[in-house]
Amino acid sequence: MSTWILLRGLTREARHWGVLPEMLRDTLAARDVYALDLPGNGTFAALRSPGQVADMVGFVRLALLQAGKTGPFNVLAMSLGGMVAADWATRHPADVTRLVLINTSMRPFNRATERLQPGAWPDLARIALAWGDPRNANAIEARVHRLTCNRRQSFDEDVAVWSAIRRSAPVTRANALRQLWAAAHFSAQARAPASPVLVLSSRGDSLVNPVCSQTLAARWQATHLQHPWAGHDLPHDDSLWICQAVHHWMAETVQAGS
Repeated sequence: MSTWILLRGLTREARHWGVLPEMLRDTLAARDVYALDLPGNGTFAALRSPGQVADMVGFVRLALLQAGKTGPFNVLAMSLGGMVAADWATRHPADVTRLVLINTSMRPFNRATERLQPGAWPDLARIALAWGDPRNANAIEARVHRLTCNRRQSFDEDVAVWSAIRRSAPVTRANALRQLWAAAHFSAQARAPASPVLVLSSRGDSLVNPVCSQTLAARWQATHLQHPWAGHDLPHDDSLWICQAVHHWMAETVQAGS
């Protein structure tokens, strides 16, 4: 059984996965599920975020080596983390056994207005203006929740938890901008990675147009499954759906290879 590596997106960290790591471990009977932060976020908030996805790949490989994690790995990643995972699997195919990409987008497959929907720009601008002041933590996280989540039953609790995360490991404005730059300028290879790829998307994603996942899956001839109502933060909205989708996909790929 391979270890699962989880990579989050822009300015988010391991704690933002919520219940998904434990649920994934139980559903897949996985040996290990390890949520790794990208540089500038979470455990590594004090580090400078690279301005290129390729450098993030180098960091991930070194961090896993230092943590005593040995591959090959199954990798589940979303948004910016999905770009890092795809580049990792392309540059170092022996490292990655399977690849699950959630609500990600990549040049040259989609336009800028699909990769970041214009309807989200005003909220993102307000978040950027408030960034960096701990007194704005609740307001920022409330806006992030409304922008990325469609399951609102736990809104107050989520905002409280996310605000505490923001205060305990704040991402600097400079690191946020470097991560945004890296995501905007990353360009994927036209050819798919050697490992099997599962693309998951959310029909209700108001941040990244779901057509990005559709196009990516079509170009790479990957399996694509779409959640009927979730927002961009699919792990928050429906972790169980992700786990079941991955479980069924793995069973199908194993059967197809037998």
